[in-house]
Amino acid sequence: MPDEDEPETTEAAIEPIASGCDNTGQPVHRGWAPMGGRRRWMEPFVLAMVGATGGHGYALQAQLDELGISNGAVDVGQVYRTLRDLEEAGQVVSTWSSDRVGPQRRDYVLTESGFAALHEWAAVMRERTRLIAEFDELHRRVHLERPG
Repeated sequence: MPDEDEPETTEAAIEPIASGCDNTGQPVHRGWAPMGGRRRWMEPFVLAMVGATGGHGYALQAQLDELGISNGAVDVGQVYRTLRDLEEAGQVVSTWSSDRVGPQRRDYVLTESGFAALHEWAAVMRERTRLIAEFDELHRRVHLERPG
């Protein structure tokens, strides 16, 4: 039983990291919605994949799914919207595939502007990587130095 002369201490309430769940039950973390409101991860990955191999929407969707950039299957409609936006910005160009098998599709390749945008995204990603490493180091120190 605490001494009557000592003030009562209460532990500060710790706010949960997951502030809710999305409609699929995946946690939504403070400051981070899966893929962000405008699906921020989509553009740099689509640019990189088109730059590396070219491709069409469904093939890109399969590669994005394999990477796991979202909490579920990547919406192929979002892939095609991103490709359309990139084409309108002059960063990719498309041509109708000459394949005679299967449905007709558009194949995409990067333009010089697209390669420049990809280079800018690479700089952004390097900075994010640095910040994540800084956070990881701070977390490690806090965890190792935490009493008890």
